[in-house]
Amino acid sequence: MRNFYTKIIARNGILPYLCGVIFTQCFMEELEYHYKYPHPSVTTDCVIFGFDGTQLNVLLIERGIEPYKGCWALPGGFVRMNESADVCAKRELWEETGIKTASLRQFHTFSAPDRDPRERVITIAYYALVRLSEVRGGDDAAKAQWFPIDQVPRLAFDHDLILHYAKKALQRDIYFEPVGFELLQETFTMTQLQHLYEAILGVKFDRRNFYKKMLREKLLTEHDAAEEPTSRRNAILYSFNPEGYDLFKKKGFKTEF
Repeated sequence: MRNFYTKIIARNGILPYLCGVIFTQCFMEELEYHYKYPHPSVTTDCVIFGFDGTQLNVLLIERGIEPYKGCWALPGGFVRMNESADVCAKRELWEETGIKTASLRQFHTFSAPDRDPRERVITIAYYALVRLSEVRGGDDAAKAQWFPIDQVPRLAFDHDLILHYAKKALQRDIYFEPVGFELLQETFTMTQLQHLYEAILGVKFDRRNFYKKMLREKLLTEHDAAEEPTSRRNAILYSFNPEGYDLFKKKGFKTEF
């Protein structure tokens, strides 16, 4: 507990420390049973994916403090005594990158005893998909930056492993949930949608088969045509059809390519 509040004072000043101590004392007094054995600290880490129209990107922060000062890592930090893991993940993401998102998906917990050189730390990992935007470093992050998924540098702690698990979770979820649409504008061309799925799954699709599959499953709503720079004719615009997806899911189907 002392180590936890030492970090709070160093990062945020004395007021959050005092509030945390008061909250903890009140909370502990209400517990009928409290066992005096070592407790691990808990953190959250966020894998934030973005799409630039061609390839998948991931948001990283450069650590401004030890350990791993100057190394790239995933946004995240310690869970406070008065917040849930979900609240912590969103708070740390905002503090370290300036990004706010209402949709974080918890996908795994990492608990190897030696994963953090500071102390025994268990981390709860989340991923989210957001549209590419300007980011800024904050709190103990020197800076924040988007990296193409195939150009990610060596990461601090066990964050390489966390990123690997996040990519697998995204590739799994895209067959059952409309997660990829969060990376596109409200309306998009079929070519843009195909590029997105190819970037996430790491494969190439036959254009005609992909178009037929997406239209047959009635997951899209067609709109007016728009100019497409790579084509001599206007491209049809689409948007995600949530009603069609709900019906599709109730039938117990999953998207196959």
